[in-house]
Amino acid sequence: LRGSRLGSVSYETDRNHNLAARQIARYRTSNGEEFDIPLADDAEIPETWECRNGLKGSLIDGGELVEPKKKGKVPRTHWDMLLERRSIEELEELLHERLALIKAKRRR
Repeated sequence: LRGSRLGSVSYETDRNHNLAARQIARYRTSNGEEFDIPLADDAEIPETWECRNGLKGSLIDGGELVEPKKKGKVPRTHWDMLLERRSIEELEELLHERLALIKAKRRR
């Protein structure tokens, strides 16, 4: 049994979920620090946003639609890698050779 406290972080992972459409608003503080804030696609972008350092940031770039992250390469299976090295005909020939060896061992 896993213990938790009130207000703790959810244990649900964010994998295999489609994220809602988002836009990124970019802000700059008076000391030159820049930061990004993700907002809902249909949300109005505020002109200022408070940075983590406590300073107000002014909108310098906003409204860019952000596509949900696409998955990388499709994982290759062992079968895919085998087919890169040998053709189906070669594999069938090897299968018949190995089956003949097994049958020969059983006869002894």
